[in-house]
Amino acid sequence: MELSKRYQPARVEGRLYSFWEEGDFFRVKPDQRGTKPFSIVIPPPNITGRLHLGHALNNTLQDIVIRQKRMDGHAACWFPGTDHAGIATQNVVEQVLAKEGTSRHEIGREAFVDRVWQWKEKYGSEIIEQLKSLGSSCDWSRLRFTLDQGLSLAVRQAFLQLYDEGLIYQGDYMINWCPRCETALSDIEVEHHEIEGNLYYVHYPLEDDGHVTIATTRPETMLGDTGVAVNPNDERYRGLIGKTAILPILSRRLPIVGAEEVDPEFGTGVLKITPAHDPTDFEIGKRCGLATANILNGDGTINENGGPFASMDRAQARQAVVKRLQEEDLLEKVVPYRHAVGHCQRCGTAVEPLISNQWFVRMKPLAEPAIEAVRAGRIQFVPQRWTKVYFEWLENIRDWCISRQLWWGHRIPVWYGPDGTAFAAQETSVANTQALAHYGREVDLHQEDDVLDTWFSSSLWPFSIMGWPNDSDDLQCFYPTSLLVTAFDILFFWVARMVMMGLHFMGDIPFHKVYITPLIVDERGQKMSKSSGNIVDPMEVKETYGMDALRFTLARSSSKGRSMRFSETQLAEARNFLNKIWNMARFILITLGEQRPQLPDAVTELEDRFILSRLADTIETIRSNLDAYNFNLAGESLYAFIWHDFCDWYLELAKVRLASTNETAVKGILYHVLKKILKLLHPFVPYISEEIWQVLGERPASLSIASYPRPGSRDNEAEADMAVFQEVVSGVRTIRAELNVPQKACPEVLVRTADPKLTELLRRKVQALHALAGTSGLQVGEDLRAPAGSARQILTDAELFVPLGGLIDVDAERSRLHKELNQVHTDLAKAESKLADPSFLQQAPADVVEKERRKKAEFVTRCERLQANLAALEG
Repeated sequence: MELSKRYQPARVEGRLYSFWEEGDFFRVKPDQRGTKPFSIVIPPPNITGRLHLGHALNNTLQDIVIRQKRMDGHAACWFPGTDHAGIATQNVVEQVLAKEGTSRHEIGREAFVDRVWQWKEKYGSEIIEQLKSLGSSCDWSRLRFTLDQGLSLAVRQAFLQLYDEGLIYQGDYMINWCPRCETALSDIEVEHHEIEGNLYYVHYPLEDDGHVTIATTRPETMLGDTGVAVNPNDERYRGLIGKTAILPILSRRLPIVGAEEVDPEFGTGVLKITPAHDPTDFEIGKRCGLATANILNGDGTINENGGPFASMDRAQARQAVVKRLQEEDLLEKVVPYRHAVGHCQRCGTAVEPLISNQWFVRMKPLAEPAIEAVRAGRIQFVPQRWTKVYFEWLENIRDWCISRQLWWGHRIPVWYGPDGTAFAAQETSVANTQALAHYGREVDLHQEDDVLDTWFSSSLWPFSIMGWPNDSDDLQCFYPTSLLVTAFDILFFWVARMVMMGLHFMGDIPFHKVYITPLIVDERGQKMSKSSGNIVDPMEVKETYGMDALRFTLARSSSKGRSMRFSETQLAEARNFLNKIWNMARFILITLGEQRPQLPDAVTELEDRFILSRLADTIETIRSNLDAYNFNLAGESLYAFIWHDFCDWYLELAKVRLASTNETAVKGILYHVLKKILKLLHPFVPYISEEIWQVLGERPASLSIASYPRPGSRDNEAEADMAVFQEVVSGVRTIRAELNVPQKACPEVLVRTADPKLTELLRRKVQALHALAGTSGLQVGEDLRAPAGSARQILTDAELFVPLGGLIDVDAERSRLHKELNQVHTDLAKAESKLADPSFLQQAPADVVEKERRKKAEFVTRCERLQANLAALEG
């Protein structure tokens, strides 16, 4: 078996993933339990979803960690699973039914749930296959689903325990309602967007005489008004408290009350009170004893409390109410007004606050231990700044509305008797037994129609996935988990709730560290969205570049900032890097043939000592950065070592030696470093590294279970000496490139130095110098004089001269450099003029200004380089 001339990811990736699965390399076996465990639970993707770039980043970083820990000898287990995604999945299947000309209400609950299960079996595993395509090394034998039998048992157990402890209750409360999904939403499932609206100034007649004018953004909600409020400290309206206003159109009597929540600066300073449809109004109404009038049906249409507007949808009702107010001369004016409106995170519909009978979890008793666990350092956030955000939410937490008016999900385990008595139980049979004891006879029970919020089951994920409420070997071994990798947008939805539930039910934290991934933006810093047309599909990237290129780009671009830039240029650079690795490995294997030489006992050559020292440093740097979750720095270190230290320098020096002698020592170094490189690469780019490993024919059978390299000793002297040699070679190369020395020309090199060590080094490595710098002769000494027309470079401890007489036309080269310098001066002046113009800085987009600053910096650098080159041509 040998490496093909060109690396072709499409021919490698699928075959290798099958090899890993068939070899069971990702499964933690019982005999591994004696080793130190390291566990991660996957943020379960929705079964409706496809792999997007956020998934790719999150799972790439998890895979890097778990592969490295597995190679380090840990019992490393990555628990996979998917989420039933209540609202999203129900919406998808409802759309399918609509195309068939029916609906969930027509076919009934049982048949609908069956259809969703059918859909799940057919399409729900798509994202799992895409995660495998990404290279995710999960233990697929432990795959779970938030609606499977075991997790359903866990959900019911958690509900019942919280219910018995008085932490779950049912009550009328102001909730967020989505008329499209026809379900309640928690506060964090509502996204607030600024919209262009209006302020409608409406006259409310007073019962005695006159009127008050009230400004509202939602005139249709006045149909549910049951009071009017003014600030008791507002002298304009203090005298109105205790009087009565008349609701326009419906003529309902409205008590006028005092409430400090009223902002005297908003509108006219008078507030209409609609307790059923506004959180602030709800609190004022409850305190002041005002009635409640809900005017909305579940689908957002007006109900019978809306009088003549009943059956209209919200938008129609608004227009109709405004028209009626105009007809009755009660609308003073309409003023454009921009304000924030809550929208359903799932479907984008504007939500309606309304009072509804729902199930809630009391959060403050659960939040306090969760705050303390982080404050005491038992859980650490990376980056640490997210700790403050976590505290702010938990310290101001509200009770969690956990009921959803859906059919797909965990049905709330409560049954009602004929008089409304509630019986909470694991199963219907247990509820029947409870009812028999309560009523003294058998009665018909009806189970609660609502299901639990999807995030309720997800909050139990770190321990339910391991078998809770039953005890299990997995719980004993892997809980608490070691690390959670997730995005900041579910810090409240999921992370904080897992901490609360883990502490409550397991008596311990669910994870030791939480790594918060950055938001991926495009190369201009813009958020990726369909409307912007800058969405990147990982599966399309796979077809063009291969998954390893995507993984390495994501790891190398990742940072601990709030965002990270992603571009196709980075993908192309990653692909080039993989091709470099492939060609490097292919050269070494061709050089070795059937040989698999050992590392020599004595390493004496400078470049051999140098590369082993740089390897040791790289291993240490990568390890320390992976321990600190600095994935980008680990990737950069790996890139720099392979491309520059090994390929650019060591490999080229090795070729010089191999050309003159079939040296065993250099082959042993080449093979030793290649194996280390493959092991270091594997967590980042598993496919290409495994493919090369298979060609090597080394043990173990898979690179995924090989030992991750550990650092050796550094050879500082060798690195310092090599740096001197590299400086000389680079100096000659710079002169050749910037002064247009013909490629075939082999000039002499003169090095003026008083350093005897440098003199000895250059004389010893003269053949390597000629091979790498394209030179033909070397003079080294303290009193050397450069011939006329020599190019000059200042080195750390020496001066470098390259005589160019006869190789180039020195006068013509000076003329060319002067001409180019004049043009750069012109370009630099234009850039400086733009950046000195206040109007440009204020009006131009930020990315345009930044681009101009980069251009200026480039021109400055070019000027300096051209001036140095002119000075180097000594006349």
